Amino acid sequence: MASITIRNLDSAVKEALRRRAAAHGRSMEEEARIYLAELASAETGLAPLAGEAAVAAPPRASSGSLSGKRILLIIGGGIAAYKCLDLIRRLRERGAGVRCVLTKAAGEFVTPLAVGALTADRVFTDLFSREDEHDVGHIRLSREADLIVVAPATADLIAKMANGLANDLASAVLLATDKKVLVAPAMNPRMWSHPATKRNRATLAGDGVAFVGPGRGEMAEAGEAGEGRMAEPLEIVAAVETLLDDRAKPLMGQRIVMTSGPTHEPIDPVRYIANRSSGKQGHAIAAALARLGADVRLVSGPVSIPDPKGVQVVHVETAREMRDAVEQLLPADAGIFVAAVADYRVASAADHKMKKQAGAKAPVLELIENPDILATVGHHAKRPRLVIGFAAETRDVETYARAKLEKKGADIIVANDVSSATGIGTLGVMGADRNRVHIVSKSGVEHWPEMGKDAVAERLAALVAERLQTITV
Repeated sequence: MASITIRNLDSAVKEALRRRAAAHGRSMEEEARIYLAELASAETGLAPLAGEAAVAAPPRASSGSLSGKRILLIIGGGIAAYKCLDLIRRLRERGAGVRCVLTKAAGEFVTPLAVGALTADRVFTDLFSREDEHDVGHIRLSREADLIVVAPATADLIAKMANGLANDLASAVLLATDKKVLVAPAMNPRMWSHPATKRNRATLAGDGVAFVGPGRGEMAEAGEAGEGRMAEPLEIVAAVETLLDDRAKPLMGQRIVMTSGPTHEPIDPVRYIANRSSGKQGHAIAAALARLGADVRLVSGPVSIPDPKGVQVVHVETAREMRDAVEQLLPADAGIFVAAVADYRVASAADHKMKKQAGAKAPVLELIENPDILATVGHHAKRPRLVIGFAAETRDVETYARAKLEKKGADIIVANDVSSATGIGTLGVMGADRNRVHIVSKSGVEHWPEMGKDAVAERLAALVAERLQTITV
């Protein structure tokens, strides 16, 4: 059976096909297959056969963080290859088109059938494929993607990349590309720490290749543990989003100090005073600022959520530790204090667990006031140009926020009602995924509608960028 070569088509036909493919976010080859299937369907009055157009062109997300982006995923030969099935799904959920190159070794762990079903595209495996290479397929694959992801990147594959080898389809594509490359290493800890691998990693980093992971943990081999686990799919997706984020970076060069989460004030080695803060809003703001190019230093109290991507995090427990960490990070261009810092601590925490005594009265805890971090920074000799505090209240929200603005020396107070009466969460805003805030400044109050905490973070980051551009010293 004869095959159609795209480059041999009439110029006008190629241009029309190129426009149609771009409009649908597909490659020209994929678009041609779908178009021919549609024509056949119209001619015969029959629906396309299962596995043809219906599979090749599933509905694409009309919006998403990766909408319209084209990812070429090179799957290496490691046990972590199974994670790539979930990675494909996560990328497509966000609107990306995904094509896959499967190395020979990867085929021992995942099948082309499984990968193709998830990508809704053909899977490429052979450098000397008669069907693909008549049109210099490896060059085409290397150029049509917006980003190439290598996962899992084995020690062998990393060595090939670093030394410019091209003896299979994956390495040929990587050598022929002029696009960004993201590598997710996965290998035995001793392989990862071997001097040869270290040299290869340094070479790739010098060439501009980006890395995500590896993490620490148990290996597939019994009794093996250490650094070498492939990053989880959502970690890789976050790295992809960062690399393909082509938005303006209005906060580039700006250093921002932040706090987030609760503080824990010990009563004894077992018990502590705390609050319901989850850190979700503060961490989301830190990530949003980093996406706008800011150098964000986040001082986080004890939380159960991951550190935000692209942010340097200092972990602390108590209010005094948080204050000390913040002061060490000054000077900065802006300070944003989201943490729900405990107002009081026990005057003298017990060295041992306080035991309940039969018939004895409950112990009396003497409380003393904790340092006020916002006020400390608001009146500091190294005060940032912009100081933003948060006010979590259960009543008279605006009244308390205005008083806090003056007393603490802040430029803006972001106030919200954290009571259960808001209807946002069973226990209020703390721990929930949505928020409704009021922006209180000397010029007045701006009421923002209820939205997700990520949306609040994006909007506040834009406000910070705007204020820092207009503030003059």
